[in-house]
Amino acid sequence: MAGLQSYVDQRVLLILQDGRAIVGVMAGFDQKSNVVLSDSKERVYSIEEGVEEIPLGLYLVKGDQIVLIGEVDDAADKAVDLSTIRAEPLPPIRY
Repeated sequence: MAGLQSYVDQRVLLILQDGRAIVGVMAGFDQKSNVVLSDSKERVYSIEEGVEEIPLGLYLVKGDQIVLIGEVDDAADKAVDLSTIRAEPLPPIRY
């Protein structure tokens, strides 16, 4: 959990167990690794239409749903035109 502290106030990408990708600024977290994101957006990937960003605003993600947390390089992220990216959506995790 000490590793999450370095992500506070940073733009991060969360990949969730159901395959969703959510980008936002990490506002905080707790002892269960629940994460609060501000200014968050869900990125929905598609083969036909490119990447759609759905605004979520302030968003709470349960820690047991998070598969991956990574810091987003703002300069690289802004340089990419998401509408030109075609990709299969991530499948949900099956146990």
